[in-house]
Amino acid sequence: MDRADFAGKTVLVTGGSRGIGKAIALEFAARGADIAFNYIRHHRDASDAQAEIEALGVRCLRVRAHLGDSEKIRELFEHVRETYGGIDVLVNNAASGVQRSASELEEKHWDWTLNVNAKAPWLCSIEASKIMPNGGSIVNITSQGSHKVLPYYFSVGTSKAALESLTRYLAVELAPKDISVNAVSGGYVETGALDHFPNRESMLESGRNTPVGRIVRSQDIARVVAFLCTEDAAMIRGQVIVVDGGYTLLA
Repeated sequence: MDRADFAGKTVLVTGGSRGIGKAIALEFAARGADIAFNYIRHHRDASDAQAEIEALGVRCLRVRAHLGDSEKIRELFEHVRETYGGIDVLVNNAASGVQRSASELEEKHWDWTLNVNAKAPWLCSIEASKIMPNGGSIVNITSQGSHKVLPYYFSVGTSKAALESLTRYLAVELAPKDISVNAVSGGYVETGALDHFPNRESMLESGRNTPVGRIVRSQDIARVVAFLCTEDAAMIRGQVIVVDGGYTLLA
């Protein structure tokens, strides 16, 4: 694949300052796309990510915006529209959650998680569709916890299940606008997000036990996301593509 196959395109990656989101932003930037991303905290990480992206010879817009607030979502897209005019790709990567069991979770934790992980991708997708005049692609980042029961993953897993259902509905609704909608489900990926789990080490150990003998890397996710936004993937719609090195094939 031509590494510059997104030259002249604009890509918005939510939560693009760290981890998988940053890897996705860098992948598109390396292929020639101008980038926008939002962040909440970690200003240094956001600044560093912007510098790395711009070092690849493309433009980069970073916007501080909490996606649990619908007004902030509208402001984010207004910033993007004013800067770039429109976008070609939206990657709904930003996620949050409280790592507790169902019996320990509080209502505020539930609302926080579902707002960021399910409501925000819905609202972002609708806002994106308004500034995709020539069609485009939307990719949602989900996880195996959407259908497998994982420790301390109740609120996040439930929100990811909602995200996958949202993917299917939007794939149909936005198809007449020539906007493809899909999702990528990663296996265990070693990022800072795992630091919040009490069972982090066991998760990493499980992630290494893939048929290919290594854990999934952020770049593995990023390359599949990019593929789904190419003409080669034009007829893939409403699908959840699993990138786990074959981990879920094992008993």
